[in-house]
Amino acid sequence: MRTVAVLGAGKMGQAIVSGLLRAGWSGESVVATARSAERAAELREAYGIRVEPNAEAVRDADVVVVAVKPQDAGALLEELAGAFEGGAPVVSICAGLPVAFFEKRLPDETPVIRAMPNTPALVDEAMTVLSPGSHASETHLAAVEELFTPLGRTLVVDEKHQDAVTAISGSGPAYFYYLAEAMTEAGVLMGLPRAIAKELVTQTSLGAARMLRESGQSPVDLREAVESPAGTTISAVRQLENHRARSAVTDAIEAARDRAREIAEEYA
Repeated sequence: MRTVAVLGAGKMGQAIVSGLLRAGWSGESVVATARSAERAAELREAYGIRVEPNAEAVRDADVVVVAVKPQDAGALLEELAGAFEGGAPVVSICAGLPVAFFEKRLPDETPVIRAMPNTPALVDEAMTVLSPGSHASETHLAAVEELFTPLGRTLVVDEKHQDAVTAISGSGPAYFYYLAEAMTEAGVLMGLPRAIAKELVTQTSLGAARMLRESGQSPVDLREAVESPAGTTISAVRQLENHRARSAVTDAIEAARDRAREIAEEYA
């Protein structure tokens, strides 16, 4: 792979750009596009990359990453009609939009891969899930995995699972931040200085995540290892159960999945 074009360097597009550069990609190998001249100047100054019009970026690219908002994807592809000439794989990170959306708007047999990364790409801890389209070969998939591997971990799933993936890992960081916010506020209410409460929550979150990854134990096993009979932890967990926290989480994730499906219907 020689050149990657990131069409729409917003928050997620910028995370991909910065991750690639940290992984050793040269500024000449990464091309981005931006909505405004001001944004283009910011990207050039921050990363030393090329920022070009959409059509020029596509013509130079060995892989094209479509990182615009889902509602803007159709207009972008219409604008770029005729620009996709070399058969470069197209990677969509547009939440909710299926591979078929792109395949019917791109030249015949263009390889398309649907991807769902998340914002921890900014610290090389992303979870990126890939689903190849009907024209994407193993070689195309391997090239795209190479693109995302420096940003964290990658998985490949059937596309039918992507809406659930979007709801769990794509939106997932926000759920953890929400919980961290609530725990920090609880600490402040109990008299802790905010900086100390935040540090307690941050390090506890990091340690719990590492144990979940490295111990090989289930979340249930790890939770029960912290609980002791009639202790503080089990009293807290009982309150979470009384407030239907588990059901609330399930409902929230299902709502995110349903919204992903609605997006596909709205813009198909």
